[in-house]
Amino acid sequence: MQFLLKIAAAIDWINDRLGKLVGWLVLAAVLISAGNAIMRKAFSIGSNAFLEIQWYLFAAVFMLGAAYVFLHNGHVRIDFIASKLSKRTNAIIDSLGIVIFLIPLCIILIDLSWPYFMRTYISGEMSENAGGLIRWPVVLLIPVGFGILMVQSISELIKRIAFLTGAREEPFSYGHEKTAEEEFAEEMAAKEFAAKEAKEAKAAEGARQ
Repeated sequence: MQFLLKIAAAIDWINDRLGKLVGWLVLAAVLISAGNAIMRKAFSIGSNAFLEIQWYLFAAVFMLGAAYVFLHNGHVRIDFIASKLSKRTNAIIDSLGIVIFLIPLCIILIDLSWPYFMRTYISGEMSENAGGLIRWPVVLLIPVGFGILMVQSISELIKRIAFLTGAREEPFSYGHEKTAEEEFAEEMAAKEFAAKEAKEAKAAEGARQ
């Protein structure tokens, strides 16, 4: 298990760096979008290439950043329910979800998208818009993105199993900030506890009298 945990740590290190690098693509997309808007409004100059590069960057952020989000435990959960479950129960649910749904989904989408990428690459397919960009780089993001996500899912599975078998203290590499749902659940639980304490104190006081 320790050998597998070292592999998981290496995967985590790579995807953490990749995710931080991908974050800069957001800034690039914003700058290109702002520049394109200024040129179009101020000088009536437009470019389909600049419009499409924004879409490419947007796609890259989501496809290449999904594994980073998974690593940092930032993916969508039913927080109101998950917050009430133990770490062990959540780890079991995560493990089943990874094995039954996530890994098979990644394999299927890689298998379906790779031939599509090869067709666009070999044919040199271009955008239908005048002055548009070549298509294969953005199509390549599909198999690459799901490939990276699948590798990260293997890392997460190793960590969950290590936690369940006692080889690791925590099921996650990183925690996550409390969501509004989790804060609401904790607030309601605190109010319920306070009301119960007040009721018991009042009953005890009445019994003494």
